[in-house]
Amino acid sequence: MINDWMEYHKKVPPRPIPRPLKSSNLKEAVGQWDADFVDVELEVLFDLLLCANFLGVTPLLELCCAKVSSMMLGKTPKQIRRTFNIREDFTPEEEAEVRKEFAEFL
Repeated sequence: MINDWMEYHKKVPPRPIPRPLKSSNLKEAVGQWDADFVDVELEVLFDLLLCANFLGVTPLLELCCAKVSSMMLGKTPKQIRRTFNIREDFTPEEEAEVRKEFAEFL
C-alpha cells in the first residue's frame, strides 16, 4: 500500500492537511484519491500508520492521522470508544475526575 501511495504521489504532490480539521469529511481536506486510499478497515489503517511512521513517510503518516482524527471529530467519548473498540474501564468516579481535570478541553 505504501508503494502505491508513493507511486501516485510521485506525479501528484500530496496536499498539505489543514490543522485542525474543519470537517469529518476527509476528502474536503486531502482530496478524493487520498481519502479513498485510507478508507480501509481499522486494523489496516493502524498498520499503515505504524509502517509510515517506521519508514519516515511523513505525509502518509499525517494522512493516516488525519483519517483517525476525522473519525473522532464531533463524536462523544462513548461514540469514540465504540468506533475504536475501546472498552470502558473507568469507574464513574474515575471518569468524573478525568472530566473535571480536562474540563477546559471538553
